[in-house]
Amino acid sequence: MSASLLAVDLGLKTGLALYGNDGRLVWYRSRNYGSRGRLRKAAASVLRETETVGVLALEGGGDLAVPWITEAERRGITVLQLSAETWRKELLLARNQRSGSDAKKHADTLARHLIAWSNAKRPTSLRHDAAEAICVGFWAVWHLQWLPEIPPELRPHLSRAK
Repeated sequence: MSASLLAVDLGLKTGLALYGNDGRLVWYRSRNYGSRGRLRKAAASVLRETETVGVLALEGGGDLAVPWITEAERRGITVLQLSAETWRKELLLARNQRSGSDAKKHADTLARHLIAWSNAKRPTSLRHDAAEAICVGFWAVWHLQWLPEIPPELRPHLSRAK
């Protein structure tokens, strides 16, 4: 299998989203690690389980990013690190980012469109950390040019396509 991209919304409550090299979402999930120690072990475990990962896209920074970056570098995985403002500015309309809660609500809507477009399993519930990981991953595959263009069915939902 070709290289994939793992997007991570950093936190003790972590969102994860795996994209294939075709730019489509493969799976997404949310995990509550509860402590920094469990998070540190989980970073190694997640990257081991998703052995095809060639790129790791991290939203956030600080000490929670360190275990992910360390493990990715050990495995020769390229790391992209960005803030929420970076992907939100390019994917969400300005009026949908007036507050953090507005941005999270609209990230959820966009994530659901990305899930449908990718034919990924539809969620029974979608936590905001998983929704944001899905959006971070889409931002990354677009910037890496894994998609030749924004898919027409997604254009109405993305500020960048306007």
